[in-house]
Amino acid sequence: MHTRRKVVVVALGGNSLTKKGQRGTIYEQFANTRASVRTLWHLIELGYQLVITHGNGPQVGDFLIQMESAIAQVPPQPLGVIGAATQGTIGYMIQQTLQNHLILEGRDTPVVTILTQVVVDRHDPLLVDPIKPIGATFYTEEEAKKRMTELGWSMKEDAGRGWRRVVPSPVPLEIVELDVLESLLNAGAIVITAGGGGIPVIIEKDGRYEGVDAVIDKDLASGLLARSLDADVLIMLTAVDRVALDYASGHPTWLDRMTAHEAKEYLAQGQFPQGSMGPKIEASVEYLLGVRHKQTRKAIITDHEHLRQAMTGKAGTTITFQ
Repeated sequence: MHTRRKVVVVALGGNSLTKKGQRGTIYEQFANTRASVRTLWHLIELGYQLVITHGNGPQVGDFLIQMESAIAQVPPQPLGVIGAATQGTIGYMIQQTLQNHLILEGRDTPVVTILTQVVVDRHDPLLVDPIKPIGATFYTEEEAKKRMTELGWSMKEDAGRGWRRVVPSPVPLEIVELDVLESLLNAGAIVITAGGGGIPVIIEKDGRYEGVDAVIDKDLASGLLARSLDADVLIMLTAVDRVALDYASGHPTWLDRMTAHEAKEYLAQGQFPQGSMGPKIEASVEYLLGVRHKQTRKAIITDHEHLRQAMTGKAGTTITFQ
């Protein structure tokens, strides 16, 4: 049994593995994964124990395209099963890449991927309000109506670009495998978990878990995980190096630091849209307000290139309790 070290939860975006302009081949995704792991290696050098979460948007989109094109031959899969599949494939890429890096560095740290279920409330109103777009495919109105009729999809028009599939995105409440994650951390492992926000499940009256056809926001799940583990740091890696106020105005105010209460006020003012920075701020606030040791914890929002400097407050946006 190892003595548990300082724990950092790092949330990788799904686009960390598939870059804009790429086809998203497995070779490209492995190359991008290696670049991401090189960034995270600094955290290991600082003595942190890593818990890695990741998005899966582009990968789910590819899965849906493949599934739709073969629907006459292969039965369609529910979202929970697709989430589990992408947790496995992306976890494999991150896990093997980390293992190889550790081998070359002469370290014997175990790395493990956990298929993670996340409990949601069966009465969550968001379960009956499909608003989260999934997949990258845009359809004509005629195509959308056909899929709504034949496949039972919910579809919405997306800012003049066409119609897109939308699904429910309930609030994450509890990590089912939390005790297992704690045991792995106590054993000294690097853990890859809650991929794509985790597989949403409800709890039946007899205690059984049942999957629901929905997706969970990866950032909110990462915040819940960090809070549940009492992690020392929550890091959200994104496409920009810092958080900004009035970002869309053309004259943004870049923020080096803010408190959780300030961030909560900015959220209430509508400074951080739900489609972009909103979930990252919300997850950071909930982590800092709910974690046990509030005074010594922090959340960091930055990009891969500035992570090293952000750990010392010289880049990125640092959010603290006070």
